[in-house]
Amino acid sequence: MLQFKKRLLSDEKYEACAVFDVNGDGIPDIISGAYWYEGPDYKKRHFICEIEAISGYHDDFSDYPMDVDGDGNLDILTGAWWGETLRWRKNPGGDHQNWETFDIDFCGSIETIRFFDIDGCGVPEIFPNTPGAPQAFYKLIRDEQGKGTSQFRKVPIGTETSGHGMGFVDINGNGRMDIVLCDGWLEQPEDPFQTPWTFHREFSLGSASVPILGFDVTGNGLMDLIVGQAHDYGLHWYEQGIDEDGSRTWTKHLIDDSASQFHDLWLVDLDLDGEIELITGKRYRAHNDGDPGAHDPIGIYYYKIDGGRFEKHVIDFGPAGEASGAGIYFWVQDLTGNGYPDIVAPGKDGLYLFENLGLRKDADNE
Repeated sequence: MLQFKKRLLSDEKYEACAVFDVNGDGIPDIISGAYWYEGPDYKKRHFICEIEAISGYHDDFSDYPMDVDGDGNLDILTGAWWGETLRWRKNPGGDHQNWETFDIDFCGSIETIRFFDIDGCGVPEIFPNTPGAPQAFYKLIRDEQGKGTSQFRKVPIGTETSGHGMGFVDINGNGRMDIVLCDGWLEQPEDPFQTPWTFHREFSLGSASVPILGFDVTGNGLMDLIVGQAHDYGLHWYEQGIDEDGSRTWTKHLIDDSASQFHDLWLVDLDLDGEIELITGKRYRAHNDGDPGAHDPIGIYYYKIDGGRFEKHVIDFGPAGEASGAGIYFWVQDLTGNGYPDIVAPGKDGLYLFENLGLRKDADNE
């Protein structure tokens, strides 16, 4: 079993974070909400800009690095439910403060945002999960030198409201990444800019996580789905099957019903054994105190998938203030250089770093 060193970086209540080199010194830094924390020890904090606090939330539901304006500095892409606007924050370079914020599009309330290079251009496109609006993505317009121009092209690919939940999964195995929503999936055409994409209404995933993950759990060559309930109890996987008539089926399997508010999920080889693990946890007070299980203890967990057996391992667990949840947008990356991926966990319970120390020695073999 893995062992982790836990550290509280800040008691700020922002729910998203990212890791990238902010000041160009070659060392990864941690970004969360209104501040960035300078690596390698993350003790020195720098102000980015004011983040509006609304009804117990902060208007910042994702942080993602991209050089939007082509100046060589990684900027931040963000958006949130309350502001209803997709935005980017300009990195002024070095240790300078007061990042400017620019609007990209007034697109409706954003649950959170994920990123994927849908056209193979080398730069990810922006996919906000806007439950009340049709699914769209945004492509950064670049100049002849391949540098960002601060301008984006909006590409609507859905015609119905998206609903809560989104992920990137090659459902039909044709090599093109499709977009999974809570009530079905959008099939990517040969040209991703040919719209709208065909929608297949094949399942109902409830208040689905962002992301919904694709993984061949059984090893039979068909992509299955791993889904957390973001605003209820439950973590499940949906097994893809093909009927005799060629139609697609989905069989629901339980992973864990002991916790609620599994909002963000990652698939990472956390223990370096060559097998992917599922990492997730509870988003503390996701709907403030309105969700089932809102007052339960919080935690972060990883699961050995093992052909669908999903063996659970606890990284942290306990009451808020002692333990950490996973926020709406946590981050997994090796920050210490030991090869093992670490976990940065934001949330209304504070910003935590879990340093992955590797496998714990078996007491019988010490």
